[in-house]
Amino acid sequence: MKVGRFQVMAVLQAARAKQLGFSDTRAKSWGLNRAIFYAAAKRGFKKRPGPGGAMGHRAEVKAKETLLLGDEMAYTSKRGTRLYFTIGGTIQTEADFNKQIESRFGTHFTQAWKEALAIVDQYPDEVLRSQSRFFSEVYRPRRDNLASKWTEMSGT
Repeated sequence: MKVGRFQVMAVLQAARAKQLGFSDTRAKSWGLNRAIFYAAAKRGFKKRPGPGGAMGHRAEVKAKETLLLGDEMAYTSKRGTRLYFTIGGTIQTEADFNKQIESRFGTHFTQAWKEALAIVDQYPDEVLRSQSRFFSEVYRPRRDNLASKWTEMSGT
């Protein structure tokens, strides 16, 4: 399978969250959540059919809690002792990240993850904490090059 902009966004967002102090589990949840959010924004936030669908697991949650990463807010939900991000009532877990993102890289996800961490490490926290600056300075300039490079690396 091809590594596309969706996967690049998810990996870079997860690396951003990791750099700003999130655990691996929470960073992956954040990365997938933000990739889904930006994809939905691009489509105009149209609803997808079916409970959970390809986006994750439906959350059985009434009250909405939020968490900020810099100036960007996302809804959260607890599953057991773990806090995950949600969008449209759907939880994004590390298993969802593995299925939708890591699986595209074959056996080369660790290499891509290290590259993403090195990329975000080049930027000061003020860039990483800004939704617009992260998008315009970190993601946008390299999204297509990373998609091509990571697709080639994964042998797909």
